[in-house]
This record gives sequence, C-alpha cells and structure tokens, in this order.
Amino acid sequence: MAYDKFTVLSSTAVPLPIENVDTDQIIPARFLKATKREGFDENLFRDWRYNPDNTPKQDFVLNNPIYTGKILVGGRNFGSGSSREHAAWAIYDYGFRCVVSSFFADIFKNNSMNIGILPVTVSEGFLHQIFTAIENDPNTLIEVSLEAQTITLVSTGEKESFDINGYKKHNLMNGFDDIDFLHNIKTEITAFAENSKY
Repeated sequence: MAYDKFTVLSSTAVPLPIENVDTDQIIPARFLKATKREGFDENLFRDWRYNPDNTPKQDFVLNNPIYTGKILVGGRNFGSGSSREHAAWAIYDYGFRCVVSSFFADIFKNNSMNIGILPVTVSEGFLHQIFTAIENDPNTLIEVSLEAQTITLVSTGEKESFDINGYKKHNLMNGFDDIDFLHNIKTEITAFAENSKY
C-alpha cells in the first residue's frame, strides 16, 4: 500500500512529554482484534484519552484543542513494548506524519517507516527546546526536511540533523512500502532473473 510522499513537513506539533510510552498505551491490546484496518485513530491512546464511560479526559493533550498538527513530540523511549504494528497504524490514521523523540524502540521505528511515518531522533537537549517552544507558543512551527535530514524550530532557526537508513529514506520520499519498492524495480528484477539462468 502506497503512502503519502514525505519530503518537507512544516507543521505545529502535539507535545506528549512522557517517557517510556509503550505500544499498549499507544493502542491497547483489546483493539487489535479488528479484521480491517479501520478505527485505529479513534483508539489512539484510548485509555489516556477517555474515561471508562467514554467521555474525554480534559487533561489529556489530544483532547486539548490548542494543540494540533501532523507532528507528535514524545518523551524518551517512545514505542517500547510489544512489536504490534497497530501502534504505528493508529498514529498514522490519526493524522500524524512525524514522531519526534530522543530515543525510539527499534521495532516501532521500523514499523513507522514502513507505513509513511518519519521517526526523528534528536538529542535530549533539542527535545527539551522543542517542548519549551511548544509550551510557550502552541502555534510553534517545526520544519522537518527528510531530504536534508534536518529538524528546525522555525521561529528561532535552531536545528539538528538526524540519521535515517538510506533505503527507508528512499521509500518515504517516494511514498513506498516494501511491496511498492519491489513493484517499482520489477523490470530490473526480471532482467536479473533472466540473466541468471543457466
């Protein structure tokens, strides 16, 4: 399944300054029984967003209308726990295209890149700067350039570079998942197979 191409994203951000956010908190296990990929956005951070009677918890950031945008800024060790890809689906389906943290669990990081979410790893110091900027002004713009591999606080010009696997970068910039990538090089694969025959 192809996804939106990721080149440059300029957006406000939603701050979630909580460390060790695991995949069961992102999407509780009871919502993994669906046979279709539908409704995961509604259950993103379900137990943090809603009371047992399904009324919104007013103190949770996703229920605060002053915070919007396509960038989610999380605390250190984001996406730990089980390997469920549904966690990345829920974040994508909610509308986020980038998650920023000072450390990501590897499986969550790869699941995210496979479906069009860019996980950006920054230093602890720069993460603190981002949280402070959003706290001071919820309309703070953050620019993420995948091509340049930089993340910038637009108001001050402060920026950091981030690393990304070259293959994943290529796929994100073209809106490919792994299957799309293989389809895109089908001609080369066929030619290689033909040339490899004895």
